[in-house]
Amino acid sequence: MLRVLAQNADLVIFLFLTGLGYTAGSIAERRHYRSISRREAELLHLPVVTFKNPYPEESVRSGVMMMGSVVISIDYFKRLLAILRNIFGGRVTSYETLVDRARREAVLRLKEAARQKGCDMVVNLRLETSTIGQSANSRNSVGCVEVLAYGTAIALRRL
Repeated sequence: MLRVLAQNADLVIFLFLTGLGYTAGSIAERRHYRSISRREAELLHLPVVTFKNPYPEESVRSGVMMMGSVVISIDYFKRLLAILRNIFGGRVTSYETLVDRARREAVLRLKEAARQKGCDMVVNLRLETSTIGQSANSRNSVGCVEVLAYGTAIALRRL
């Protein structure tokens, strides 16, 4: 048995590193999702909406353009699975979770910036996405995804 393992040491090392990468990537993703869920619950009182004028102008004390940005990369194991999925077709769930995490994180950063400025809500939310990194311009490959969330943070007059 040891002799077979020694003869296939490259394969064993590859499989070990792949398993290690999958485990580390999955743990990091689960931690990030837990952090996102906790912070979303904390910031639930600060709404982010897409309509432009939810309140009459006389009730708005101030408004300022705010943004939240994040860049998230996919781990190599999930990238390998996505390449295989591209060959056989179907949903690429590893990229779906990547974009979901990036979008939610960007909105959270926008809300956190608005809260720091003392604002009560963010109106006219917009999201922009782009791929960046070494492999962003090559076909069938995503290095990282950037999501930019921006909108107008408003502070209301207290009556």
